[in-house]
Amino acid sequence: MPTNTSRRGGYTVPGLDEASSATLTGVLQERLTALTDLHLTLKHVHWNVVGPHFIAVHEMLDPQVDDVRAMTDEIAERIATLGGSPVGTMGAMVASRSWEDYSLTRAVTTEHLGALDVVYQGVINDQRAAIQQAGEVDPVSEDMLIGQAAKLELFHWFVRAHLESSSGTLSTAGESTEKGAAQAASAAED
Repeated sequence: MPTNTSRRGGYTVPGLDEASSATLTGVLQERLTALTDLHLTLKHVHWNVVGPHFIAVHEMLDPQVDDVRAMTDEIAERIATLGGSPVGTMGAMVASRSWEDYSLTRAVTTEHLGALDVVYQGVINDQRAAIQQAGEVDPVSEDMLIGQAAKLELFHWFVRAHLESSSGTLSTAGESTEKGAAQAASAAED
């Protein structure tokens, strides 16, 4: 895994020691990679979604793309502020991530939304873990991650609203893979 701690400035923010800063920049680099991937995945879905609800989903995703992209910039700038060097190249990010590429290409809205439900679950779970890690050493980074988590959870709700029945049951309940969630969402719509 590429690390942003190998090339560090000779500084960090006041009140934070070098070792804590190096650990924190590693946590933030993981978020940078995950949110860059989410940004690109959302845009991929935006380009590849089809079906009767196309325009609603197509237009719902663009603000998410913009906000998630802004989150990546905020994280990269925080890494640099802490004396780290944010890694934003695709090769380094792909090499360091622990997940596979988004698995759907051209598909109906319900399938993409089912898959996005699983994607958002993973991103939000990891964001919450990063919040906890950041909170142990730096309330400023923790606060940034909390603000981002609130938006991610809102976007997840937007996606889930399309997958929920009037009784409150999610069509993707119990699914843990993108393809499984896509199939479950599609089957519930039939």
